[in-house]
Amino acid sequence: MATMNVTHDVNLYSVIHPLDDAPEQKRSTEGLGRIAMTKAVRLSLGALRGYLILMAAMLAYHVVDLAGLLHKAH
Repeated sequence: MATMNVTHDVNLYSVIHPLDDAPEQKRSTEGLGRIAMTKAVRLSLGALRGYLILMAAMLAYHVVDLAGLLHKAH
């Protein structure tokens, strides 16, 4: 019967919970200014903003409709 020699490379890692870890130095955002965006990026973000506003309005309408507030107005 063949014998297999298996060597284990044991790397020990210590796991530290983020709440127990030492706080890190945060970067300062002062003086960064505006982010340069291309027209395509600006258009995409505008479309995303419009979509999110539309979805929020549809959700609000649905909640008001489920509450029965629309049928009492007639």
